[in-house]
Amino acid sequence: MTEWADHAMVVRMGRFREADVWLKLLCRKRGLLTLFAFGASRSKRRFCGCLDVLNTLLCQVKAAKNGRFFNLQEAVLLTTPQALRKNWQRMALAANCLRFVEAFDISGDGAAEAFAIVENLRHTLENSLYLPSLFPLFFRLRLAGALGFAPRLTSCAVCGDNVTNRALFAVDEGQIRCTRCKFEHPTRYGVEISGGGLALLRHVQRVLPSAWLTEEPAATERRCCAKAIDGFVQYHLGVAWQNGCFRRV
Repeated sequence: MTEWADHAMVVRMGRFREADVWLKLLCRKRGLLTLFAFGASRSKRRFCGCLDVLNTLLCQVKAAKNGRFFNLQEAVLLTTPQALRKNWQRMALAANCLRFVEAFDISGDGAAEAFAIVENLRHTLENSLYLPSLFPLFFRLRLAGALGFAPRLTSCAVCGDNVTNRALFAVDEGQIRCTRCKFEHPTRYGVEISGGGLALLRHVQRVLPSAWLTEEPAATERRCCAKAIDGFVQYHLGVAWQNGCFRRV
């Protein structure tokens, strides 16, 4: 057996047998893992009721059977949300974002940034007075970037000029075309986005959720941004939100 310790957030928790628990944890060093906590429902000394979703833990883990299974030996509670658990609307937002996290095989390469984003997500939902209406979609765009799927939104993919005004977002390419090149080089699936919409998406890509602007763009701009993000996620990451969960498309 190999033993290790890591910081982790509880993404999902379930029970099997009478006293045992399985967990999906997003670990800061190792990414998204499924662990088993045997006797967790009875052991107050080892876990002390700290295995709730959205908790951040310091975990002691043993890997068994050539590293194919992980057993949670002990866990110390580091952070837990208080006000968030009493706000069902924000808990619904948190659940939507955590299901998106679960949809991917987050490995060691992108683990640290993904962990920072998800921890900041919880902090934002717990403490921010206002949230942008596109918050779940912004989260998908930001996490996709951490996993290596960041659309290029700064310069035209054809001529290379920096784009500050309206542009065409080529969903299948994850790149933009300026107003001149979009006619000369048409794309199969494109979304027209204003300069303000592009600036907003660039901002979301650069910063953590707590720094996202809460001022609402115009309705047309908001719809274009939503369509661009949703199309990009479906095309490049292969998932879509359907009937309360993310499904492969």
